[in-house]
Amino acid sequence: MRAVDGALRADTAGLAARVTTRRGGFTLDVAVEVAPGEVVAVLGPNGSGKSTLLGTLAGLFAPESASVTLAGRVLTDTDDDVAVPVHRRRVGLLSQQALLFPHLTARENVAFGPRSAGQGRRAAGTVADRWLAEMGVAELADRRPAELSGGQAQRVAIARALAVEPDLLLLDEPFAALDVDAAPAVRAVLRRVVRDVGQTVLVVTHDVLDAVVLADRLVVLADGEVVEQGPTAEVLARPRSGFAARIAGLDLVTGTACAGGIKAPDGTLVSGTASEPVDEGEPAVAVFAPRSVAVHRERPAGSPRNVVPVRLAAMEPQGEVVRLRAGASGRGPGWADGLAADVTPAAVAELGVEPGDELWFAVKATEVAVHPSGR
Repeated sequence: MRAVDGALRADTAGLAARVTTRRGGFTLDVAVEVAPGEVVAVLGPNGSGKSTLLGTLAGLFAPESASVTLAGRVLTDTDDDVAVPVHRRRVGLLSQQALLFPHLTARENVAFGPRSAGQGRRAAGTVADRWLAEMGVAELADRRPAELSGGQAQRVAIARALAVEPDLLLLDEPFAALDVDAAPAVRAVLRRVVRDVGQTVLVVTHDVLDAVVLADRLVVLADGEVVEQGPTAEVLARPRSGFAARIAGLDLVTGTACAGGIKAPDGTLVSGTASEPVDEGEPAVAVFAPRSVAVHRERPAGSPRNVVPVRLAAMEPQGEVVRLRAGASGRGPGWADGLAADVTPAAVAELGVEPGDELWFAVKATEVAVHPSGR
């Protein structure tokens, strides 16, 4: 998803959109692309335009000026007075709440879309059974929504959205309403399914983990404009906007999954524990909180941990702690550049550190979570 020098390729097989619209005193003015099969996460503070963008793409809002092309079809063109209605856009929209039809079973909910598109009852039922199986809830086919947990209902809702084979799937905070136990499982299943089918996806989220696990690219909106975009790991590792810096709030190392963690681009091992299944050799990231990083003057010994030499680049007050920001050290790997450690003011005084000092950052492997990355 990217701005293209003020113009977008109208012949793209994915999504190409330029949207300018005003709602009250707010103006949204963005140009975006999503390639076929690409998963893009859109983040931004409340009021930045995320929901307005999704609503415009879905056909729920009438923009003042817009052109939206999806899979070679013009969905919106205000210059030519084109506005394809919602039900003919081939755009699926999934929100925080599953919003299943309460009087229908899970199978009937998923079959509703194919039936509405003209498929017979038996054919639509076959489609529904396939997608329920893909989402891991085939055994729940005959249950009604009231008999499902939140995580189960959201899996059925995802199956319903995919059953109509949309050219674009829009996800609006899809895991926000799930409890902490259900969200990782549903996120992992969604990631696998959209990768397997090559589904084009635009996901709006406040959760950085959604972006890390699902997205190829990340776009940050602020005040109705794109202020930052690029490959997910790059944006989160080196944020260039205040919001991206706040949501990052963690250390992230990119690489490929291997036994015991990930292998960084320079071949070094970052030890960690996979929070969900990840195949060896698959692109992955190691994520850990700055508060879990210990800082030493001398190389520490002891329990299994990741230890890396750094040169202290900056000291930043962060409320009750001080964030020590690392720069690259000739003694260590390049991926250490930008790592952060949060320590107490007392610890800073005890260490007697200042920018330019050579230090050691250490984090226990048990504090490092390994996730599959977007690509």
